[in-house]
Amino acid sequence: MTDDDSAVPETDEWDADAYDDQHSYVHQYGGSVLELLDPEPGERILDVGCGTGHLTAEIAEHGATVHGIDASAEMIQGAREQYPALSVEQADARRFEVEEPFDAVFSNATLHWIPDEDHDDVLASLSDALVPGGRFVAEMGGTGNVEAIVEAATAELAEHGYEAHPLWYFPGIHEYTPRLAAHGFEPRCAVLFDRPTELDGAEGIHDWLGMFGDSLLGEVPDSELSAAVEGVADRLREEMYDPDRDVWVADYRRLRFVAVKE
Repeated sequence: MTDDDSAVPETDEWDADAYDDQHSYVHQYGGSVLELLDPEPGERILDVGCGTGHLTAEIAEHGATVHGIDASAEMIQGAREQYPALSVEQADARRFEVEEPFDAVFSNATLHWIPDEDHDDVLASLSDALVPGGRFVAEMGGTGNVEAIVEAATAELAEHGYEAHPLWYFPGIHEYTPRLAAHGFEPRCAVLFDRPTELDGAEGIHDWLGMFGDSLLGEVPDSELSAAVEGVADRLREEMYDPDRDVWVADYRRLRFVAVKE
């Protein structure tokens, strides 16, 4: 998974086909982040959390030489099957080393999967991967992202004697830009914004929890998981479900930034 995103909690198992079929909004929303990157012919670009390779392929279409990394073997296999000409590999962004630095680093819907305590390692690794003056363009979940979903899951699990364990890291601007600066990046712009996100299909919240909620619902035994997911959906239905359009709308908030290696 790359969101919705490179380093993924070990408890999460990614189904690349389901990710593409039911969660295509992840890479579709990433198109505007790609516009911010504005890749140019001949540039060398690192795509961190490339997932099944859709945005990686779009970067290549601009004439750039792109290399994608993702911590999930399933996602890398999916990328290789769909885009056999792409350069991709399974790798951990916290410990990634390059022989020749890149002109830019791009990341969409990935960095929030990396625990807070590991972000300094990630930023150090990505700084080392860039040429001086190279740019770092990324979008990740920001403060308040999926807050209603987490609250509903926490309440539902507590009612049955379990605890929810959300492992995501959703920082704000004033928290993350100093971390960038501490690793030699000059933040050029950063914005935190609400982005209500339609989930695919009438079972959207169920599919979302099935794809992205492994750690959140990890304490629930398999025999009770279906009931727990339905319980979370019931708690969210009034707030997130639009019966007129038969669609769920998740409470996404995103942090988007551009930084330059000094």
